[in-house]
Amino acid sequence: MPKNYKIALVVLAVAVVVGLISVRSLRRRVTRLAQEQKIDEQARKAVLAPPISTPTDTPTTATIFWAAGADKIAPVQVQLPLSADPEQRSRQVLRALISNPPTAGQRTVPADTDLLAFYILQDGTAVADFSETLGSEMPSGILSEQAAVDSIAQTLGANVPNLHRLKILIHGQEADTLAGHVDLSGFFDLNPTAASAAVVSPTTPGGHAPSATP
Repeated sequence: MPKNYKIALVVLAVAVVVGLISVRSLRRRVTRLAQEQKIDEQARKAVLAPPISTPTDTPTTATIFWAAGADKIAPVQVQLPLSADPEQRSRQVLRALISNPPTAGQRTVPADTDLLAFYILQDGTAVADFSETLGSEMPSGILSEQAAVDSIAQTLGANVPNLHRLKILIHGQEADTLAGHVDLSGFFDLNPTAASAAVVSPTTPGGHAPSATP
């Protein structure tokens, strides 16, 4: 093989190696930048999100349901200023559920989730409208999805009297499922008695499942 060909092959091989290294380095930089941007966005939202406060707020021992390992949830008592108005009170406890888990491992709802709207119908039906990230950033799986829904329902049931059932919307629309598993087409019963259990597994009778009637 002529010497020039050998030199050309060596140069080509070196170029390929350098290219592979550059691509891998670029990929790591892009991934790190995306992670940093996500962290910055979460911090920005935490700073800019206005606190939900009303003239009737009083310091209250609230019961918030966060993850307790093995896709179970458990009640945690925290001190919160809560409103006497049921709708505002519901928004406050749901904001605490999303934004203030004691540890990252106790989170049940994706950190980027926003509560877009919340209202209560005359029959005691609560309607909670969440941003699309509730489903799109939810770890896929029946247990994680059920834990998220149960934590929302049981947190409401434990802190807001006279709510009978819950309807979950995604960006103002009804959704068939949360992230491919848990059925969102029906309603979830809000049972304060069940909410007082020490640890509730989504697959036990104490968990919340959609009611049969839409």
